Amino acid sequence: MKQITQLGATVEEAISIALQQLNTTREQVEVEVLQEAKKGFLGFGARQAKVSVTVKEVEVENVVSSNDADKFDDVNQIVSEKEIVEQEEKAEQAVSETIVEQTIFVEEQEDPIESAKNYLISIAKDMGIEDLKIGTQKQGKNILFKLESEKAALLIGKRGATLNALQQLAQLIVNKSAKSFLMVKLDVENYRERRKEALELLAERMADKAIHTGKKVSFEPMPSYERKVIHNALANRVDIETYSEGIEPNRYLVIEPVK
Repeated sequence: MKQITQLGATVEEAISIALQQLNTTREQVEVEVLQEAKKGFLGFGARQAKVSVTVKEVEVENVVSSNDADKFDDVNQIVSEKEIVEQEEKAEQAVSETIVEQTIFVEEQEDPIESAKNYLISIAKDMGIEDLKIGTQKQGKNILFKLESEKAALLIGKRGATLNALQQLAQLIVNKSAKSFLMVKLDVENYRERRKEALELLAERMADKAIHTGKKVSFEPMPSYERKVIHNALANRVDIETYSEGIEPNRYLVIEPVK
């Protein structure tokens, strides 16, 4: 039975982060509120909400895990499996603790892109990554951070979870001091493109499965841009339809045969 204790700015935020860490949905867990959040006065006496989240022992049928796409993804070949196992827990803890911080201090006169780069480097060090190098490409309101490290797999995490969390942090840092809203994207050794290709292959396989069985196929919750990849991959098929259900961050995609 999986169980974690999680902090958050609110009870709902703590639950949401815990669900992401457990890779499950709200319906599949039991939640115990250990401590309500308190705003305090002028920064004094403030405290975060604390919850205990336990995964129920249930069976989920006909649900496709995005983990199935990993067989088309060579990310785990970047570093040894042993090293990933040894450092994964430390990496996830570092990212999780950073996401729930209440205040991120950024000097107003500092360039927002440089602020994000410096912050990502500091987070990487907390994850045990000392050799992180970051290149940037800016086009209009879009910024691409290209990360390089011998421990690239740790930066990516399971199915890109750590990379997505780091991207969320970079988005917050950049727009903390930017004059107008900027869209941030993080990538490591072309992982985003490889992941996209893997999801497209998975989409076709699951669409064929839906047609063969005559039943709809539901995926596990995934980020909106990954759901969009599957939607687009199957857009020209007339024998199935795709749609999303649920509420973020547990929104998931469904493939249903057309009858």
